[in-house]
Order: sequence, then C-alpha cells, then structure tokens
Amino acid sequence: MSRRTRPAAFAALCLALAGGSTAYVLQERADTQERISSPPSVPVATSPAAAEGPVLVFRHTGVDQEYGVVATVPLADPSGPRSFTGVVCDRVDATATTRSCLRTGRGVVTSYDALVLDADWEETGSAPLPGLPSRTRLSPDGSLVATTAFVSGHSYLTRGFSTATEVRRVGGASYGNLEEFALEIDGEPAAPRDRNVWGVTFADDDRIFYATVGTRGRTYLVRGDLVERTLETVADDVECPSLSPDGTRIAFKQADGRGSGRRWTPAVLDLATGERTVLSGEERNVDDQLAWLDDDTVLYGVPRPDEPGVSDVWSLDTDPDAEPELLVEQAWSPGVVR
Repeated sequence: MSRRTRPAAFAALCLALAGGSTAYVLQERADTQERISSPPSVPVATSPAAAEGPVLVFRHTGVDQEYGVVATVPLADPSGPRSFTGVVCDRVDATATTRSCLRTGRGVVTSYDALVLDADWEETGSAPLPGLPSRTRLSPDGSLVATTAFVSGHSYLTRGFSTATEVRRVGGASYGNLEEFALEIDGEPAAPRDRNVWGVTFADDDRIFYATVGTRGRTYLVRGDLVERTLETVADDVECPSLSPDGTRIAFKQADGRGSGRRWTPAVLDLATGERTVLSGEERNVDDQLAWLDDDTVLYGVPRPDEPGVSDVWSLDTDPDAEPELLVEQAWSPGVVR
C-alpha cells in the first residue's frame, strides 16, 4: 500500500476546488505540493516502542507526506509523539490482535477494499467493498469485523442513498448483507424495500451486535443476532451506535432537522432504562460514529471548517453539561486499543 496515494488525491481535490486565474492555480499547485511533501507538523515518535501498550489508533489528516496514514499514540499521552504504521486507510478500527482498514484505491478505475491486518499491521486478508467506505468495527477480541459502504450517494444527506453493511468472521465466512436479516419493528415483522443498515457495534465476540436501521424516513437502534439472523428495534432516532466498554450504554449521534439543514448531536442511551442524555455541550455538527475512551468519555472526529481534508479528534465526558476537549489534532476515525 502506497502512502503517496492520499496526498496526491488531496492535491487533485485542492486544485479542482481552486478558482481564479491560471497564475493563481499554478501558485495553488506549488503551495499544495510543498505542503504534501513536507514532514508532519505534529510530534513524531523516533522509536516504535512509543506505540507499545494501550494506544489510540487513528487516521492522520495533516496535509503532509503522511496524509491518510494510520498512526498511534499512547493512551497515556494522546497529544504526544505519534507513530506511523505506513498503512493508508479511509476508516480504521483496531484491537490488540487485529486491525480493520477501509481504503479507496484511485486509478483509471476507482476501487474500494476492506483489509484485515495483524498486530504488526501486516495484511492477512481483504475483500472488495461495493462503494465508498463509511464505517468499520471489530468485536472486542478481533474475531468479527463489520464494514459499511455507500453503494450510491456519498452521505446520509443524499436523497436515495443506499448502504451495504456486512459482518464476517476474520479469516472465515461472511454473514452476508445485514439487510437480508429478518427485521422486526416494534415487535412486528417488517420487510420495507427501502431499508438500510449501518454503524455496527459488537456486544460480544460470537453473535450479538447493535446497528442502525433506516427506513421510511426514520432511524432505529436494532439488536442483531448473527446466529438467528435477526434484527429487532430497541429505540427510535439512534444513528451510528457505539456500545460502552461496560456494555450498559449506547453512544450515538442524534439528528436535528432534515435534508441539508440536518445536524447531528452526540447522545447516550441507557439500555436498561431507556433514558437518553443529549450531550449538548457539543454545539458543532458531529457526523461520526463515536468511540469510547473509557466508561465516561466518548471520542469523535470533527472536520476543520477552514482547512479542507483536515480534522481533529475530540473527547467529551458523558455528563450533559460537559464541554468538548481537543484530544488529538490532525486525526480522524479514532479507535482505542486497551
């Protein structure tokens, strides 16, 4: 995998967006090329040992020679020097033994792939994706991997978008597209033709998971069973769920508004009581699948409005009055390896 693919694509995007005179475009090309050829502006570890122990895994988004490359930082020092893996991903998740990487291959024909890698970031398997990478999650022990891709459209705001979400056993068989599982909405069998499933989070390493089902303009949190091949609704208006480490709560994004005016706010659902806590201290649009740093803190990426392609990872306590804090700059798609 070439780490040069991403910076070249970013440069092309910058040039495509640039307007004005030929001189302006040429200067933009020179400036962009200089940036993507430069070393990272954040601290870089000088030894792989810096990445040992519990780490935070993420996609580096600094516009430099490491753009798009997966990096790690120690959980004890998230703002400290980062170690680069050499692997380019659009989305990433990791456990102590397994890594999942969704990537876009740009060439004469654009391709999309889901890679499985070992603890040393060496590829052990791959499968094609039917469209643009969106989400990936591993079960706690790394034996199950879920992937979501957009089959048509490029975001949840696109009219008529379609997703394909698949769960497979690492090194083994696929359970197929989750849209083919038997669906119950509020206890009644349902088979809507417009259903979409996305944002898997695993409850165990064998069969139980949670996900989002969207149909007829509504979204539902569903509890899935890989053995029974079933999906049962648990709550309304839940998108991109993430199960807490203690298994008691779901962190998710909650939609406010519709269409181009839609905005997502992080929230937490208590599975035992159904109580919903909106984390209103975060006032920006959070269009991400949250991750849990610990039992009381969630993580997510937020793009920088003034720097295309650059995003940062923020942390937020699950207290409703908490304010977000910058955790890792120039980062996206965080995953915690405990």
